Amino acid sequence: CRVAVSYWPRLIGLMGAKSLEAGEGLLIQPCNAIHTHFMRFPIDVLYVSREDKVIAIDEAVAPWRFGRIRRDARYVIELPAGTSAATGTEVGDMVTR
Repeated sequence: CRVAVSYWPRLIGLMGAKSLEAGEGLLIQPCNAIHTHFMRFPIDVLYVSREDKVIAIDEAVAPWRFGRIRRDARYVIELPAGTSAATGTEVGDMVTR
């Protein structure tokens, strides 16, 4: 998983990327909302609290969309679409870094 913690990497995120392969992801911190502008593929988004608990999941967010603001989220993890279902990830799961 790549990590984006400074301004430009957080702003750019996955914009312009051709794909996100299985097993890849992008952790954006701090972050409590996302957008998929200038992206070419859908993504799953895990919203994670300060306690590293998954508090929300948006599945298969299509390009050119805005995600909802999750005020309790400290960071997000962007994954290939279908990853959260394939791995059985649910709200309440804990993330280990």
